Amino acid sequence: MVRHVKSNAIVYALADRTIGIGAGQMSRVDSARIAVQKAQVSLQGAVMASDAFFPFRDGIDAAAGSGITAVVEPGGSVRDAEVVAAADEHGMAMVFTGRRHFRH
Repeated sequence: MVRHVKSNAIVYALADRTIGIGAGQMSRVDSARIAVQKAQVSLQGAVMASDAFFPFRDGIDAAAGSGITAVVEPGGSVRDAEVVAAADEHGMAMVFTGRRHFRH
């Protein structure tokens, strides 16, 4: 789903459905926060997918505060180690796909 959303896309999914989408923001963390607002349901146990790497840990921190338990992202940031450390601190699983879907 995230590959079809434009610019700094964040998608939250739970089981077999998409529950929140954030896009079109200058900041990836803003997209993450908008996706939480759009979800209008509990994000406990949900997964977050991103169309491109997280340049900072703030997107991971924001997702963890909402109950996200796993992150799927392409990786490739010079700060990947910092982002992985944030996921580890929050007990979140993280998968690097190695494939970006960033669209403008």
